[in-house]
Amino acid sequence: MLKETVQTALNEIRPALQADGGDVELVDVSETGVVKVKLTGACRGCPMGVQTLKMGIEQQLKAKVPGVSEVVGV
Repeated sequence: MLKETVQTALNEIRPALQADGGDVELVDVSETGVVKVKLTGACRGCPMGVQTLKMGIEQQLKAKVPGVSEVVGV
């Protein structure tokens, strides 16, 4: 259930990333609320990728999905 909710929230975030030529792919969601994602496209290897991950994606997911504790890139 948590994984589907996270995927729905990522689908809402995705257009902002795609506007800059990037994207995000959901890899896994643990029972403890750790969300593993993979940045793709222009986001992969971008110097601002960590900031996008923590200040953008993580904050949005925590606000939209109760139970998300952290977002990590893989």
